Amino acid sequence: MRKFNIRKVLDGLTAVSSSSSSASSSSQQQQSGNRESDVPETLQSEHFQLCKTVRHGFPYQPSALAFDPVQRILAIGTQTGALRLFGRPGVECYCQHDAETAVIQLQFLMNEGALVSALADDTLHLWNLRQKRPAILHSLKFNRERQRSTQKQTEKEVGIRLDKWITFCHLPFQSKWLYVGTERGNIHIVNVESFTLSGYVIMWNKAIELSSKSHPGPVVHISDNPMDEGKLLIGYESGIVVLWDLKSKKADYRYTHDEAIHSVAWHHEGKQFICSHSDGTLTIWNIKSPAKPLQTITPHGKQLKDGKKPEPCKPILKVEYKTARSGEPFIILSGGLSYDTVGRRPCLTVMHGKSTAVLEMDYSIVDFLTLCETPYPNDFQEPYAVVVLLEKDLVLIDLAQNGYPIFENPYPLNIHESPVTCCEYFADCPVDLIPALYSVGARQKRQGYSKKEWPISGGNWGLVTQSYPEIIITGHADGSIKFWDASAITLQVLYKLKTAKVFEKSRNKDDKPNTDIVDEDPYAIQIISWCPESRMLCIAGVSAHVIIYRFSKQEVTTEVIPMLEVRLLYEINDVESPDGEQAPPLPTPGTGSNPQSIAPQSHPSTSSSSSDGLRDNVPCLKIKSSPLKQSAGYQIELVIQLVWVSGEPPQQITSLAVNSAYGLVVFGNCNGIAMVDYLQKTVLLNLGTIELYGSNDPYRREPRSPRKSRQPSGAGLCDINEGTTVPEDRCKSPTSAKMSRKLSLPTELKPDLDVRDNSFSRSRSSSVTSIDKESREAISALHFCETFTRKADTSLSPCVWVGTTLGTVLVIVLNLPPGGEQRLIQPVIVSPSGTILRLKGAILRMAFLDTTGSIVPPAYEPWREHNVSEDKDEKDKLKKRRPVSVSPSSSSQEISENQYAVICSEKQAKVISLPSQNCIHKQNITETSFVLRGDIVALSNSSCLACFCANGHIMTFSLPSLRPLLDVYYLPLTNMRIARTFCFTNNGQALYLVSPTEIQRITYSQETCENLQEMLGELFTPVETPEAPNRGFFKGLFGGGAQSLDREELFGESASGKASRSLAQHIPGPGGIEGVKGSASGVIGELARARIALDERGQKLGELDERTAAMLGSAESFSKHAHELMMKCKDKKWYHI
Repeated sequence: MRKFNIRKVLDGLTAVSSSSSSASSSSQQQQSGNRESDVPETLQSEHFQLCKTVRHGFPYQPSALAFDPVQRILAIGTQTGALRLFGRPGVECYCQHDAETAVIQLQFLMNEGALVSALADDTLHLWNLRQKRPAILHSLKFNRERQRSTQKQTEKEVGIRLDKWITFCHLPFQSKWLYVGTERGNIHIVNVESFTLSGYVIMWNKAIELSSKSHPGPVVHISDNPMDEGKLLIGYESGIVVLWDLKSKKADYRYTHDEAIHSVAWHHEGKQFICSHSDGTLTIWNIKSPAKPLQTITPHGKQLKDGKKPEPCKPILKVEYKTARSGEPFIILSGGLSYDTVGRRPCLTVMHGKSTAVLEMDYSIVDFLTLCETPYPNDFQEPYAVVVLLEKDLVLIDLAQNGYPIFENPYPLNIHESPVTCCEYFADCPVDLIPALYSVGARQKRQGYSKKEWPISGGNWGLVTQSYPEIIITGHADGSIKFWDASAITLQVLYKLKTAKVFEKSRNKDDKPNTDIVDEDPYAIQIISWCPESRMLCIAGVSAHVIIYRFSKQEVTTEVIPMLEVRLLYEINDVESPDGEQAPPLPTPGTGSNPQSIAPQSHPSTSSSSSDGLRDNVPCLKIKSSPLKQSAGYQIELVIQLVWVSGEPPQQITSLAVNSAYGLVVFGNCNGIAMVDYLQKTVLLNLGTIELYGSNDPYRREPRSPRKSRQPSGAGLCDINEGTTVPEDRCKSPTSAKMSRKLSLPTELKPDLDVRDNSFSRSRSSSVTSIDKESREAISALHFCETFTRKADTSLSPCVWVGTTLGTVLVIVLNLPPGGEQRLIQPVIVSPSGTILRLKGAILRMAFLDTTGSIVPPAYEPWREHNVSEDKDEKDKLKKRRPVSVSPSSSSQEISENQYAVICSEKQAKVISLPSQNCIHKQNITETSFVLRGDIVALSNSSCLACFCANGHIMTFSLPSLRPLLDVYYLPLTNMRIARTFCFTNNGQALYLVSPTEIQRITYSQETCENLQEMLGELFTPVETPEAPNRGFFKGLFGGGAQSLDREELFGESASGKASRSLAQHIPGPGGIEGVKGSASGVIGELARARIALDERGQKLGELDERTAAMLGSAESFSKHAHELMMKCKDKKWYHI
């Protein structure tokens, strides 16, 4: 019987319905221009699947830390319920609890490939780490303990006490019984194999008995005596410590202190322990002397004379006590500084013998752990490093070297070093690009790190199935730009560029930049335009500045920084202007003249004012006048700044494009568009947006001065909610939102927006009558290309396609002089073509396809080293004179073959046949929402349009037919960070900033999803557990070694009974079969299961073979003895026996 593929049938129906609706909606479609049958489309819906791949960056809002010393794996939990696991560099994993509540504590089952997490919602979870994507095997949900106290308590007191149920967990090494301390002071015991509660409970009132008249507070510490597993040390917040005998079920000793306890740590011999207190003191206790502490230490307290107590200090939040065979023990603590150290940064203190080292940290300390050579608590610990988890960083300190240097962190945890303001993602880059960036970035590395290898070295790398290079570029609030190697789902920083070093920095608060655009971070990066082939880089900053960079492997010193100042402001008054000023004449389109072009200046213009005292012709930032030393890497070619005009600050730049083949950069804002020749350092075009239309303006707008209608400060996408009816907001879009004078960049860790229905949705009419004629039309998209600029063209011409926020596409023709020396002398002629195309919604992206459906890349000039002297290599002159490099398909397309322009707006997409300019395909992407990001990308030797909408949907469309291929609800837009950083790239890859510190990479390619399992690294690797410490002859003879404990006999159901069912509820996890360790999805999982099954079968067969051999030996012995007995009694009579 033949099987039908329902998915393909549905896809066919969808394609038929979409094509029919597209045909009906585009009534002006002409058969002469409809040549989609000539373009083969290979992409189908089965080529697409959406899934998350990896997450990079520092865990946002960390709350817990754990380390497996045998597997050498580090785990970090966060306040949002996330887990990040780190092995050797390149081995990382991200997991998420279903409940997005804080992770209180993490406990590894050392060398078992499992992890226990305790959450603030009173749950325990057992994670299986023996698979590439860890999953939860078991969960235990605790119910709140009932108040058994007979004393009357107010509702407020009860609420405080019931705020957090689980307060501390402890899992002894090689034990399956987990101790769980609670807020009420009781201790429960959980079997981690079955994740069930034991009937054995340590009640707080029995633990303290009459040693205190009041409740001791929550349990803050649990640990067993290193030398006697039957003795449990319990620390209560109020200052009481109890040494509990598990066998006799009573307390051996109780230690009482006046100050609250924050943490407790054992000496490895089990005779002493140390406590940290809220007054900044440490108390060392002898277990057999509970009356008073053996020693009291105030590490940071001022020692007063006359024997008085030191002044109180801040609480010591945690202390660890580690011993070494050769030398004094280490006492490591966080906190405890004196109260008079106002403004001092958080510190970690390392006390070793008589020396005390105070290590300052950049951020608050969340937790720290001491890494030791042995996992056994009853042996010399031999500490070698300290892992310090900070609020925004992870630091490893080398304890074995003098001065305690830190290790160089190999993980990409510094993405948020300065807040990320924009992202760009490039896949399938030139192969020589990553080595070139790495070579110049290697010179930027800091010195003074520890010479030892990174100690967190567990796990194994995955298989590399993707061979193409990938690069991520991040722009930051401080003006820096970072290049990252993102190949094969890894991330490594390659090179960092500081764009702010070209500007003079204000030395005091009064000397602020001349800008009203932003309140802070005037150097923040807004837009990045990069050509990987030519390595040309262009950035637009928040202070209306543009910087063009060239890549060079040689260091240079620039005596005078080349710069241009552009007066880009729409300055024509209304007819009804009360000032009575005459409007200046419009520049004539097509002449290429520029009435406002500014000659290159050697230094920034000084502050000037117009006749009425208003600020005029002043840039927002001041460029350095002194020589600038530029290291190898990206070096400044030209700085362009928009200036103030008659008291009006320049508007922020909304679109940017650079082209190395033409030597041009073009940018625009809500006032208009400017084009600059960065080779000749001249302004070629400086027009208002309305002037681009000429007499063809469909809106019949009268130009007006921006001084008559001020933009509201801080306007942006976050101001738009569903149902907004404010007149001045009804035409705003994510692109037009950038037109506001002030842009509040997310330079701080801001909370998510409160959005109705957790999505952004709004209605937007495309009719001319509904458009606010007073709104400014901003430039929202720019694209350099070689195509047909007019209907009558028979050959390709260099041009710029300009998209606006009102859905208009205009074409500007470029007449370039010959190459070589003539290019540096003769001017570039710029003229509007008169071509106007219209779409619904602001234009987001434009691209061009050839007759085979492949993307036609913009023309580029291959990279060459431009800092080589002329007499050194004459060949460079020949390279400089060569003609402009164009796309490979250009030569064939000059024989009157078609091109297809693909235009994507906020609402719809169109495919235009060129040169006829017929719309052959149209697709309404969304009606109730709007597209935030659209990219035309290459995938599987074909191309498609990928879109991310504000309602959370990710969609892809075939090209050129715009047939829907994928529509998945993935992520609701909850804040501007996602909208600002989401981007697609080739080969089915995409990314966005999921938190202020983390990048989430996703794929929409079915092939990548299938190969992802093999690409991921393995966290768990088979490692033999180190041998237990030798007890020694005398300790074994006199019983001085560690005392073991049969916990099963104490905590098992037969001894302690069953726990109350109302106390906790067991929830089976989705982690799969308990007996199948290392289970995973797909073929890899089946192989793992088969391998484990074979191992277990082989083990059982081996045991059976041993048993058979033993039985055979027993049978042979029995036969031998029977034969001997027979021979002995052979000749005897029966009565002789």
